[in-house]
Amino acid sequence: MKFMDNLALAWRTVRGNKLRTGITVAIIAFGIMALVGIITAIEAMNTSLRDSFSTMGANAFSIRFKERKVSFGRGADVKQSNTKTNRRERKSNTGKIITYRQARQFKEMYDYPAAVSIGLNGARNQVVNFENKKTNPTVSINGGDENYLQLNGYEIAYGRNFNKTDVESGQDICIIGKDVASKLFGTKYERGLEKVIRVGNNKYRVVGITKEKGSSSFLQADNVIFSTYTNVRQRYASRNQSFSVAIMVSDINSMESAIGEAEGVFRTIRGLDVTEDNNFYVDKSDSIAETFINLLGTISAAAGAIGFITLVGAAIGLMNIMLVAVTERTKEVGLIKALGGKRNSIRAQFLFESTLISLMGAVIGILLGVIIGNLVGSLMDTPFFIPWKIISIGIIICSAVGVTAGLYPAMKASKLDPIVALRYE
Repeated sequence: MKFMDNLALAWRTVRGNKLRTGITVAIIAFGIMALVGIITAIEAMNTSLRDSFSTMGANAFSIRFKERKVSFGRGADVKQSNTKTNRRERKSNTGKIITYRQARQFKEMYDYPAAVSIGLNGARNQVVNFENKKTNPTVSINGGDENYLQLNGYEIAYGRNFNKTDVESGQDICIIGKDVASKLFGTKYERGLEKVIRVGNNKYRVVGITKEKGSSSFLQADNVIFSTYTNVRQRYASRNQSFSVAIMVSDINSMESAIGEAEGVFRTIRGLDVTEDNNFYVDKSDSIAETFINLLGTISAAAGAIGFITLVGAAIGLMNIMLVAVTERTKEVGLIKALGGKRNSIRAQFLFESTLISLMGAVIGILLGVIIGNLVGSLMDTPFFIPWKIISIGIIICSAVGVTAGLYPAMKASKLDPIVALRYE
């Protein structure tokens, strides 16, 4: 029999046993759906995390007074450590905040060819008002200097950035994110320039509006207001509030030397001698994202285990079904052999059947997995994602499952004695 004849006969046999085929296809589809669905959702979240947390780019780092902790699930705090400095044990002056004087002094003393920005977190969950319009109580206000927007990945769409005079004076001016501008001023939000808005009980004049940066379930990057750090220090900062310092180099290859220089300068400012460990932390810009992604990798491994176990069960079920098919079609096989059919043709027919069933399950499982994975991702505002790599792997695995599960029944069918087979009841 020719290849196409064997394939056509296998397809007719598969269609003729709808219930049996449907059950096996469903088992295989469930395994692939679990695998592809979870991986799709995780990869979509990975993309969103990188976009959300790697705001400053790979050539930037920051200095903060304590180790970052990120929460992943209730009560699960994960310590963030990304550099040699972070791995040291802090002994001296641990917990001392970075003061206004220290941050200013660092910016003045750090003469490495890099951009330096001073930042200060202001209030969270603020309501912003303009005339009769207001935002939800989810807006954050942050303080920075003339380099703050650049080092945090923002660009000005309308208006201007802060200048040194603004920073020194601490006047009530602000730059607003795109989401805030759209909420207060509609689609033509550029008309918000030079308007006076109210953030909580404080009034600010809008001097700039940022380009859309994109938000996710992890960060609302456009739902924010910026003022100068001197203004935020006066209006919102608490007594124990710490400043942060961000540094961006022009060449990524100079990162390590820039970090070393920054550590040396800041140790001097903090008054540490050679016997004392650093009492501050250096974070590379993508460090939190990497921490989350490593945690999500555990879920990916669990998804792989679920898919593997399900596919093993599906392979066993498919093999049993093919053995039943061999038994049911014993006379048919005997007749084919009596008419001159070769072992290879009979073996190919059963292998085609098992492979077709397995690939049908793969196609259905992949489609459902991509849809479900992206539906889960859409709940967390992650972008649509198609995991081509895992889809290719899934098809290869299902093909292997089909061949493996059908091999023994096919060999058994091809070795049947035609006389015995024709007399089988």
